[in-house]
Amino acid sequence: MKKLLMIMITAALLVTSACSDSTPKDNEQSTTKSAVTDTAKKDGASIEYWSKNSPAMKSIVEYVESVTDEASKSYVQPAERVAVFDSDGTLYGELFPTYFDQCLLMHRLLHDDSYEGNAEDTAFAKSLETALLNHEEEPDSPRSTGQMSAEAFKDFTPEEYRKYVKDFMSEPVVGFDNLTYAEGFYKPMIGLVQYLAENDFKVFICSGAEQILLRELTKGTLDKWIPPYQVIGTDFSLTTPGQGDTEARDYTYTSDDKVILEGNMTFKNLKMNKVVSIVNEIGVYPLLAFGNSSGDFAMGTYTVQNGGKAYMLLCDDTEREYGDTEKADKFAKECADLGFETVSMKNDFTTIYGDNVTLSKNK
Repeated sequence: MKKLLMIMITAALLVTSACSDSTPKDNEQSTTKSAVTDTAKKDGASIEYWSKNSPAMKSIVEYVESVTDEASKSYVQPAERVAVFDSDGTLYGELFPTYFDQCLLMHRLLHDDSYEGNAEDTAFAKSLETALLNHEEEPDSPRSTGQMSAEAFKDFTPEEYRKYVKDFMSEPVVGFDNLTYAEGFYKPMIGLVQYLAENDFKVFICSGAEQILLRELTKGTLDKWIPPYQVIGTDFSLTTPGQGDTEARDYTYTSDDKVILEGNMTFKNLKMNKVVSIVNEIGVYPLLAFGNSSGDFAMGTYTVQNGGKAYMLLCDDTEREYGDTEKADKFAKECADLGFETVSMKNDFTTIYGDNVTLSKNK
C-alpha cells in the first residue's frame, strides 16, 4: 500500500513538473510572435501602398524607430509624439480640378436650386468652373472664397452643414473615373497615418479647409486615428438666433437656443496661422510635419526648428494624378533649401486612389 502511494505521488509530481516546463515555452512563443509583429511594423511593412524601396518611407520608419525605442538617445515619451498633416494635396486630392471646399462652393452657388447667392459670387463661381474644366488659369477672386463659403452656408446648424457636406461627398469627382469625393484620400497617406498611430503618435490635421467640413470629410476614413478634436482648420463664426447683436462674451446660451453659422470667416488656417494653431490647440512641438505647398512651409519650419522632421509631397505623377513635373522640381529645390525631405507621388506610391481609379479620358 505504501509502495502504491509513493508511485502515485511521484507520478503527480512529474505531471506538475511537465506543466510548469510548458508554461515558459508558451510565453516564449508569444513573446517571439510579438517581437516579429513589432519588427514588421518597424521595417515599414505596415505602411500600405508605399513602394518597397521608397527612400521617403525608409527615412520615416528610421525616424519613428529612433523616437520609439526606449534604448535610443532620441526616445520620446508617447505623450509627446505628435504628427501634423495638411489635408488638401497631402492627405486628400486637390487637383480634381481644385480643392474640395471650392468644389463644394461651386456646387452651392451654381448647381443647388434651393439657393441663390449674390450676383458677384455666382459670376465668379461660373468663371472659376469654366476655367477649371478647360484647364485654364483660375480667375482672380474679387474676395476671399472662404468668406464666400461662410456666407453661402449662413444660418445652417453645424449638423445641417455636415449633412450638406456628406451629401456632396457622394458625387463623382470631376476629372476621374470610379472615384467619389468621399474616396478622394491618398491611400498611401492613410497607411502612413495608421502606422504612426500604431506607434503611439497623436496625429492632427492642420489645414486651410474649414474644420467642420473637414471633420465630416474624414469620417469613416481617418477618424479611427484622427478623431474630430484632432482636426484643426479654418474657422467660420458661430452664433445663435437669440443672441442678436449682443457680444458672445455677454450672452448666455439658453435651452431654447441652437447654434448656427453666422456667415463670417474669422480665421484662415494657412502659413503662420498654422504655427499659431499648433501652439494654441496642441501645445506640443510636432515631431513630424507633412505638407505639399508653400502654405505648409511655416508649419514645417516650426517642426524642424524644434528638432522634428518635415516631409513635403511632390505633385510629380502625371499618369494617376494631374501632376506637374516642372512645378514639382521647383518645389523640391525649395524644400531642400529649408531642410525638408520630399515624397514623390510618382515613385514612392504604388497607387494613389486605387488601381481602378483612372483619369477621365476627357481630361
